[in-house]
Amino acid sequence: MTPLETLNEFLGNAEGWLWTWAGMPVVIVLGLYFTIRSGAVQFRMIPAMFGAITQKAQREEVDDGGARTERTKSLSAFQAFSISAAARVGTGNVSGVAGAIFLGGPGAVLWMWIMCMLTGAASFIESTLAQLWKTRADDTYKGGPAFYIHRGLGSRGFGVFFAILFIFCFAFAFTSLQANTIVDAVSGAVAVYTDPAELPWLPVVLGVVLAVLTGVIVFGGMRRVANVAQNMVPIMAVIYLVLGIVIVGMNLGELPRVLTQIVTEAFSPQAAIGGGIGAAIVNGVQRGMLSNEAGMGSVPNVAATASVSHPVKQGLVQTLGVYFDTLLICSITAFIVLVAFPDVTTGGEGLTMVQDSLSSNLGAWAAILLAIIMFLLAFTSVLGNFSYGEANMHFLTSKRAWHLAFGAAVTGLVFIGSVIAVDLAWTIAGVSMVFIALVNLVVIALLAPTAVKLLRHYNAQRAQGLDPIFLASDLPEIKNVEVWEDVDVSDYQRERELASARD
Repeated sequence: MTPLETLNEFLGNAEGWLWTWAGMPVVIVLGLYFTIRSGAVQFRMIPAMFGAITQKAQREEVDDGGARTERTKSLSAFQAFSISAAARVGTGNVSGVAGAIFLGGPGAVLWMWIMCMLTGAASFIESTLAQLWKTRADDTYKGGPAFYIHRGLGSRGFGVFFAILFIFCFAFAFTSLQANTIVDAVSGAVAVYTDPAELPWLPVVLGVVLAVLTGVIVFGGMRRVANVAQNMVPIMAVIYLVLGIVIVGMNLGELPRVLTQIVTEAFSPQAAIGGGIGAAIVNGVQRGMLSNEAGMGSVPNVAATASVSHPVKQGLVQTLGVYFDTLLICSITAFIVLVAFPDVTTGGEGLTMVQDSLSSNLGAWAAILLAIIMFLLAFTSVLGNFSYGEANMHFLTSKRAWHLAFGAAVTGLVFIGSVIAVDLAWTIAGVSMVFIALVNLVVIALLAPTAVKLLRHYNAQRAQGLDPIFLASDLPEIKNVEVWEDVDVSDYQRERELASARD
């Protein structure tokens, strides 16, 4: 075994140990704490989530070459939702879910659903805090864990450390890894017709194409990223949803058996491969959190960019994103796998089971369809991860040269990730992600009372039949709030006054 293989094995074991003995207990305990403290906001306010996602961004006049034109002040609630969904809904929703089923049995799916419900409150807390302590930037607002660590806990130094670690893990490591996944998916589709080894130039060509596409989008700024995401995410979701419905429809008689397996084997000591109920719980909890990213500190970087009338609104929108990721996209993968493999021990590991299920139901051409889906999933994740890193770059510096260098680095890493083996990079990123999640969960636990105070403020206005609006002066005891002055919610105030006059 080479030194790199030894390091990879050591870090892989360390990641598993951290998730099992530190990550999972912290996630469960704090998930319960957030649920109780917020009054089960993730269940109680589902109707309000759908209302909040439709809010439009405010508009402002800008000087466009001497002519006065209007543009939105920042991203709309739906655009912020789309960017976060683009990052959340990645290859882990396909290969990751299939891998959890292979390692933990069908019961892992139920624990994934339970984890989704439990951590929805964590997603609400972190995204609300990101909105509260956001700052103004050139084309959008910016915010995230580094900002609420600085302004909420009063530690600029710790915020800098978190931002640097976050950029390394998400913007750099996971960006290159998603590019590598795209190449693997295309190679898998090509393998149906010819040996990929006969096409040694394929990874290089794909790397160049991906790098050019990435560069065109990311150098266009966050508005361009948002526009691409808000168009690609619904298309991606619809394609995968239709695919899942077709597979389930073709195997409708298997559906009762699949649901029974998921529920009964979640609590059966003999259900899972090699580890019984413990394997089902560990894989369900781990894959669930890695997939929907609730509480991990990633989504707040995008949640802060939205222009909304109250911080709680974006907290609600991003909680809806957790359900979209796990209860919809991940569940589709689970059904695709389980209708074809009643005994998961007979299937291949991870993505192989998805490929085999598609091929057995739809034919060999389905490998091409899966490659297209994996491309969409991975490429939108690249854009989402860029937006995460860009927010943290803004925390570190506002100098344009550094932001251009960051965009160039992300574009270059897309190409590099396309042409090299990245096993060690996956492992390093995985360990970093566990650490980031643990830090963020502890931070938002300390700041949760502030988010709950905002939730009460929001609900008090709703009880009066008003569309909630927040001003920093409403809760002067909350310090270091830069946004949320009259100018930041002026459009929403005018809309409320007009509505009141009409009534």
